[in-house]
Amino acid sequence: MAKVQTIIGRRQELEILDRVFASHKSEFLILYGRRRVGKTFLINQKFGEHFTFRMTALGNATLSQQLTNFHTTMQTCAPHLVTDRVSDNWFSAFQLLIRLASEDKRPRKVIFFDELPWFDTYGSDFLQALEHFWNSWASLRSDVLLIGCGSAASWMINHLIHNRGGLHNRITERIQLHPFTLAETEAFMKAKGGVFDRYQLLELYMALGGIPYYLENVQVNRSVAQNIDRMFFTPGAILNLEYGDLYRSLFTRAERHIAVVEALAQKSKGLSRKELLTAAGLTDGGSATVTLDELEQSGFIRRYFPFGKTKRDALFQLIDPYSLFYLTFVKDSKAEGKGAWLAQINSPRWRTWSGYAFEYICRYHIDPIKKHLGISGIYTEVSTWRSQRGENGAQIDLLIDRNDRVINICEMKFSVKAYTLTKDYADNLRNKISIFREETGTNKTLFLTMITTFGLKSNNYSIQLVNDSLDMGALF
Repeated sequence: MAKVQTIIGRRQELEILDRVFASHKSEFLILYGRRRVGKTFLINQKFGEHFTFRMTALGNATLSQQLTNFHTTMQTCAPHLVTDRVSDNWFSAFQLLIRLASEDKRPRKVIFFDELPWFDTYGSDFLQALEHFWNSWASLRSDVLLIGCGSAASWMINHLIHNRGGLHNRITERIQLHPFTLAETEAFMKAKGGVFDRYQLLELYMALGGIPYYLENVQVNRSVAQNIDRMFFTPGAILNLEYGDLYRSLFTRAERHIAVVEALAQKSKGLSRKELLTAAGLTDGGSATVTLDELEQSGFIRRYFPFGKTKRDALFQLIDPYSLFYLTFVKDSKAEGKGAWLAQINSPRWRTWSGYAFEYICRYHIDPIKKHLGISGIYTEVSTWRSQRGENGAQIDLLIDRNDRVINICEMKFSVKAYTLTKDYADNLRNKISIFREETGTNKTLFLTMITTFGLKSNNYSIQLVNDSLDMGALF
């Protein structure tokens, strides 16, 4: 299997990294994002030849074990600076790091701490020592680039970005690394030698999301269906075992986070806070708020506000494709071996899942959609809308409210061929648009936009009703 060793995509992130490396002052950059999204790879590939010091924390380790890890790393970098005695605390460890960096004659001293939250064990004073290192030495120089990286997004945000102590406002730059887009996924697979067409790439993305580690394990000489069988449905499959590890590696008391994710997987359109806590078996309060915030900051769920509603009306929705796929098809499933995935295609469960997964992907790729609609330069607000006429009332899953007095009402349909607008569905759409105008009281022009996999088949209904039609190419 060909391995990808060049950086794919990440244009904006690379611009930031170039800027902080070329800066004429010391910089403290933090990089965070969910597990497996490529944080360490990005930093190692970008600065591989420039590290003064690079260290990765040990998971679930004691203070003594972390300090021994530091000692071993320092012996590799500068054996002349260390004795056989391990530092007693992080303050003395950072003094050794200062000596190492002071001896480095290169114009930029790049210091990289990977999985930063793991260093912060109970009673370790790591954060205080890091704070002292930056404030009393590194920030007073002009040649230090300090990089802290972590998967626990909530820790990175709460302890660094929102730090109220000595690191308050000390972070000079931050990057939240998101999963690949479809365009980046396409480039990644091409770099591996893959020749998948865009429908196969879309199908792959709906199951794996844009997580580079998952995509790295795709075999390009096998079909997408064969890869999904191998990665999910064979004994010991890599993405069968990933689910529990994913959340437990990121969150303390991960069973609460898993309960929220699994509750949301049952309700594709989302749940209110009250509905969600009830479904997840959690009591309302501060700990529930922390759980929801951590999942949102880590990119597993989203909090959104329906059109015309306030923050009190926020809904929560699962947006991680991998988790949705696993919970829909793998968890508690007896399906196993070759053909396990193909046997489920076109089943009622597959149709429900594919529709929701495609809707999520459309929302995640709103920028290329706007570009193809020719409205990239127009300020917009993106939302959803649900009629107040009961549970089965009209619903719009994607609205693009534009500052030029137009609202795009987007209908997203996943299908294996060009989509045909029938009379019944056309009547349903007319009714939906009419109810939307009546209930919201908007006087903006309403454009019906169809987003489908293979485009819209032209007939009288599509000609009369649809203003814009995009196929999956608009998402790449």
